[in-house]
Amino acid sequence: MATHRPIEYSQASAEVRAVYDDMLATRKTDYINNFWKVLANDPANLKRTWESLKQIMGPGALDPLIKELIYIAVSVTSQCPYCIASHTASARAKGMTDEMFHELMAVVGMANETNRLVAGYQVEIDERFKAG
Repeated sequence: MATHRPIEYSQASAEVRAVYDDMLATRKTDYINNFWKVLANDPANLKRTWESLKQIMGPGALDPLIKELIYIAVSVTSQCPYCIASHTASARAKGMTDEMFHELMAVVGMANETNRLVAGYQVEIDERFKAG
C-alpha cells in the first residue's frame, strides 16, 4: 500500500502539470506512471528527479538500451519490483529480447554471487586491478 496517494493530472497543481507535460512530450506518450504520480506529492522532488533522469537516461556515450539494461540490473540487485517492471518494459520497447533478458539475469545473478563471496572472504584487490 502506497504511503501517499497518486496525484492525477486533473488534480495536479500548475507546477506538477508542467512536469507531467514535459514527461508526456519527452516520452511521446499519454501516460504518467504511478512512480511519478506519487512523487508529485513533493513537486520540487518530482521536478528534480525528472530532470536528473532525463539527463542521465538521455543521449550519451551509452546506447539507450544499454542504459535500461543497467537500470534493470541495479533494480534487481536493489530488489525494487516497481523499477524492474518499469525498466523491463522500457528495455523491451528499445529492443530487448527474451534472450537478452535471460542473459542479463544470469550476469546479475553471477555478479551478486561473486560479490558476496569476495565480501565474505574479504579478498584483497590485486595490485594490477588498482592501476586502472
